[in-house]
Amino acid sequence: MNVRPLWHLDLRELADAIRSRSATAREVIDAHLDRIDEVNPVVNALTVVFHERARALADQVDAALDAGGDPGPLAGVPFTVKENIDLTWSASTSGWTFLADAVPLHNATMVRRLLDAGAIPIGRGNMPDWGLRWDTDNDLFGRTLNPWDPSRVPGGSSGGDAVAVATGMTPLGLGNDYGGSLRLPAYAAGVCALRPSAGRIPAPTLEVTEPVALSLLFFAVNGPIARTVDDLDVAFTLIHGADGSDPTVTTIAHPTSYDGPKRVAVVRDPLGWGVDPQVEAAIVRAADALAAAGWDVVEVEPPMLEEAATLWRQISTTEMVGAFLPGALPQPLSAASTQYFLDNASETEVLESGQAYGGAWAQRAIVAGAWERFQAEYPVILGPVSARRMPEIGFDLSGPAATTELWRDHRLLVAVNFLGLPAVALPTGLDEDGLPTGVQLIAPRNADHIALAAARDVEAALGGLTPVDARVGSVVR
Repeated sequence: MNVRPLWHLDLRELADAIRSRSATAREVIDAHLDRIDEVNPVVNALTVVFHERARALADQVDAALDAGGDPGPLAGVPFTVKENIDLTWSASTSGWTFLADAVPLHNATMVRRLLDAGAIPIGRGNMPDWGLRWDTDNDLFGRTLNPWDPSRVPGGSSGGDAVAVATGMTPLGLGNDYGGSLRLPAYAAGVCALRPSAGRIPAPTLEVTEPVALSLLFFAVNGPIARTVDDLDVAFTLIHGADGSDPTVTTIAHPTSYDGPKRVAVVRDPLGWGVDPQVEAAIVRAADALAAAGWDVVEVEPPMLEEAATLWRQISTTEMVGAFLPGALPQPLSAASTQYFLDNASETEVLESGQAYGGAWAQRAIVAGAWERFQAEYPVILGPVSARRMPEIGFDLSGPAATTELWRDHRLLVAVNFLGLPAVALPTGLDEDGLPTGVQLIAPRNADHIALAAARDVEAALGGLTPVDARVGSVVR
């Protein structure tokens, strides 16, 4: 009989195994720690590993269960936490050497909610410093490698958590997404990610004591990375909702199913700017899967897509450019992140006046209204995460033109951030070179359950890809 190792199981399977006592929480944690010790030196996905703390918490879970208690729905299940999400066990560094000792006083709400559910933090996920690159590398912890092909970037900025999930080091990672930072590394690693609607999950820090840029309120969200769509839903169900601290978050009911109109707008090549053939093939496979599941699939592009992608780039660059003036930061960011940002800024029309900046935000209302009407007719939009396969390491630092090429490749990715929409990224098989392919499914604002429902139908037809053996780049069976 071929018994799957514990580090191969998903959230529900692990939780059920621990609760039924077919496995102890300590056995589950030890299995994942052993997997980390084996694989993490190869890929450098986790920056800190909580060996002793995780084992101690697992023992507490086992003791509670043995005494007839109920330590929570995810009792004993491990998860990882990105380096910019507060966890009192370690510094929230954001991958920046200046913050190497910045240990928070409180856990972020999403961390606390998973702890309350009995889940156990097992490590920290690597990221680019300040989350500024679509790659995962920094001066504090070094580079995370793509487990499928170490010559290609693993995506960013939640690259460490995505690689940890893909390689079996954890079944769940917590990350965030300002410009695709959940969906892009999930695409690179062959796993699933949910970028929730803006205003559904509280901030990565419990207290905000200084003014923040408007884009952080509208573009940035926190969310889960996992190996299955169901695990995304399990995690989101536990961590969403207002917390009495973050004023931007509202508690909205999260339905367990969707029985509304099943219409899908398929976008094979957003704006006609070109896509790799492997990307188009993945979209076709996903569209066929949805059609077979009873969805009405129509090839049509959402309105004002170029405006959405362009305004995301202009606003995000404008709000950050001041940080790169001499003396603006207490310590400079890495040379790589600095070069990437300045190269990108040189290719972007920075909004230099208050009138231009205000006008850009005013235009957002027009674009959002056009999408709202479009999504009333097409509750799901199916399209690429990126128009290209993941680039080789160093491409984003090869000059200003490369930053524009990446932005063009990610045009549908960042449009979702600009509009604050929910989207699920999930794998759709391997290409001819053995690299993961994938798509994203975009739903209307606050209709996260619709994106998850469509993603379930795609996953049911096409299956998953991970865990992957990072040592040889092959799927573990």
